Amino acid sequence: MYGWLWRHIPGPTPMRVLVVLATVVALFFLLMEVVYPLVEQAMPFSDVSVS
Repeated sequence: MYGWLWRHIPGPTPMRVLVVLATVVALFFLLMEVVYPLVEQAMPFSDVSVS
């Protein structure tokens, strides 16, 4: 899969590396800002209390 993705990114190797890094950073921020907060609301272990 990674080989297929690498072959389909246009440009020389340094440009490909920048595109991959930018994609990883964008995916990280998307997960942290949108996906994980939505999933966290549905998790049962967010209401922790010791009694």
